Amino acid sequence: MSGWTGNIERATLDNDTFRTVVATGAHLQLVVMSLAPGEEIGLEVHHDRDQFLRVEEGAAMVTLGPDDEVIEKTIALGEDWACIIPAGRWHNVINCGHGPLKLYSIYSPPEHLDGTVHATKADADADEHEL
Repeated sequence: MSGWTGNIERATLDNDTFRTVVATGAHLQLVVMSLAPGEEIGLEVHHDRDQFLRVEEGAAMVTLGPDDEVIEKTIALGEDWACIIPAGRWHNVINCGHGPLKLYSIYSPPEHLDGTVHATKADADADEHEL
């Protein structure tokens, strides 16, 4: 990648896919996401990467915990709010609003293959080509 320049707000708001990789560098990756009301990313952990999330539109509930059975923290995120999920923290992002949740994520290091597009969560769950 030779770099990326763009209007991240517009790219995020215009996205209608569950997940689209916008840019991938050697040490980080930019991904835009759109979740329907009630939809969630699903409980997950990234043992070797940090994740930054920023909500552009909608309302999210983020859960964090030390393992897949313990939620230590629940955070409400609205428009223009962000959070950082450290490596090794179990987490989930749930659209708790009435409209689409539009967010972008920065993974460091990258999480998905460059160019990945998952139109739906089912597509994402079925993809075996993650890094």
